Formats: sequence, structure tokens, C-alpha cells
Amino acid sequence: MIRVHQTTTERHPQIEREEKSSMERKIAVLGGGSMGTACAQLMAEQPEQSVTLWMRDRDQAEAAQQSRQCKRLPKDVALLPSVTISNDIEFCLHEAQYILIAIPSAYLRTTLEQFLPLMQQPLPVISVMKGLEFDTQLRPCEIIEQVLGPRGTVAIGGPSHAEEIAYRLPTSVVAASRDLELAKLAQQLMGTERFRVYTNTDQTGVEYAGALKNVIGIAAGICDGLGFGDNAKAALMTRGQVEMMRFGEAYGAEPTTFSGLAGYGDLVTTCISPYGRNREVGVRLGQGESLEHINQTMAGFAEGIKTVQAVKQLAENKSIDMPISLEVYDVLFTEKSPEQATANLMSRPFRSES
Repeated sequence: MIRVHQTTTERHPQIEREEKSSMERKIAVLGGGSMGTACAQLMAEQPEQSVTLWMRDRDQAEAAQQSRQCKRLPKDVALLPSVTISNDIEFCLHEAQYILIAIPSAYLRTTLEQFLPLMQQPLPVISVMKGLEFDTQLRPCEIIEQVLGPRGTVAIGGPSHAEEIAYRLPTSVVAASRDLELAKLAQQLMGTERFRVYTNTDQTGVEYAGALKNVIGIAAGICDGLGFGDNAKAALMTRGQVEMMRFGEAYGAEPTTFSGLAGYGDLVTTCISPYGRNREVGVRLGQGESLEHINQTMAGFAEGIKTVQAVKQLAENKSIDMPISLEVYDVLFTEKSPEQATANLMSRPFRSES
């Protein structure tokens, strides 16, 4: 068993709003992929914070604990001493005051159900997940509250590739919670001189923006894979943002959220970055690969593949006009060619821009 430093912590049945700076803060991070590890490293920069990082695979956890490296991050990124890695969930949650979850949305529910007996205390949860559950169409924070029971949740949104966070490149995100004080707490836990955190109370909008931008990211990748150039991609991103805003408004989000970091900011990064897995899926589709082959050979998980199924259902429920997203769905799941999807979009009836 890996031992941790003894810490002075205080357990509370309700969310603690005010913290004493002299006390060490204990944070459990669930999910040892690139984003979970980058967030663990980020929060461990603050000397008063210690972090335990749960990885599902025991061998990977032991290797990372010994080597101080994560195979999902660049090899020259060394994990800080205040990050402890284990695949023992009870160990990771022991004395934790806050939980950050970085588990793909498709596996979030089953993972939380597995850990439910150890997560009865209503500790605040920070979510860095960006997707929707296929069966229920729920957002990550909705799943967390449904499985674990009522508790404070914060959704992190914005352009934030794990590789750049790990390299300490300047990054700005938004922390969204229905409880502004809880959003401010996440701001304190995660903010550093290289990681700027804004606050927002539109959790619904931030989570929908984070999910929808992955769908448009696949479309942008298809555009690149087909070699369509800058004009097409710029138009795709612009009209994609319109779809995101249209969808968000229909489901109670604030329109301005989709012009901010969680919306337009994250959309730009997802559509242009070589790190983006959703864009990679689109590029490979545009170059003629099948989705089955992409899934079998791709490192990591592209949230947009499952998310577009949930988006299609939600859009149809409220008759929301989302032509780009629906064409992405057809390319992924009905064997429509990327060329035909493009032709369908370009031949739609003329209309005013709105």
C-alpha cells in the first residue's frame, strides 16, 4: 500500500464555504487519463494542496507512481511529489475534502455506481468532462447528482488541452456552478499563475457547450480530411457555433455562454488543434477510414462520437435546426459519405443569416 503524508483536515457534512489557509487541502482526482493527470498536476502546484490520483489500471498506477510520469502526457512532464497515484479508490478518497472527476461520460455512471458506498459524504465535485450520456442524454453534473445524491457540483469549460496544461502554457477556463460561491471555491483550488479561472452560474450552458463543440470538432476534422481549406472551415465553425447557441437556448442555457470560453473559445481549440481526438476522428473519416477502424486504432476516447447520438435525440425532441450536427451523425452511423454530407449542407435552400 502506498502511504500518504498525514494531513490536517476537517470533515464537514455540508459544503464548506470558508477555508483556513493554514490547513492542507486534500483533493481526490478520479480518472488517470491525460486530463485527470494534468488537473492533478495543476492543483498540486499550490503548496497547501495534496492530490491523490485514481487510475483504473493497477499496473499503470504503480508505474506512474514510481516513474513520476503518465503515458498519456509528454514524457518530459514529471509529476510533482504532492501527487500520489493509486488504483485503490478507498485510499484515494481517504480524508478527501474535494473530488475532481475526469472520466469519459460514457463510463461515468457505471464507475460512480461502483464507488457509491465510498462516496456517501456530500463532498463538492468538480467535473472536467465534456460530453452527454447516450441513453439518458444527461450532462455530467446531472449524472453525478443522480448517482451520488444532492451535492454541490462545478463544471469546468473552455479551451484546455491536457498537454498544454501539463506544459504550464497559459490557459483560461470557466468554472460554472448554480452556486456562485462553489464556483469561486473551484477557482481557488485550480487557479495558478498560468491557469486562469473565471466563474459563471450557467452550468447548463457550459456543459452543453463542452459537449456540442466536440460534435462540431468532428465536422471540422472531416473538412480538413477532405482538404477543403480555410474558407470552408471558418464557415463551418461559425455556423457550428450558431447551432450550439440554438440548442443551448432551447434547453435553458444563457446565449452569452456560447460566445465565451466554454463556447467559442473551446470550439476554436477543438477545431484547429492537433491534440484534439474529435478532430482526429473527423480527419480520418474525411480521408476514407471507417469508424470501426478508427475506434480500434485510436489512442484515447473521442467524446463526440457518443455525444452526437444524444444531441440528435435532444434536437429532435424540440425540433431544433442543427444541420451540421445531423450530417455528422449520418456520416458516423448511417454510412453516408463525407462528400455527400458536404453536398447536403451546401445545397440547402438560401436564407438569411441568423
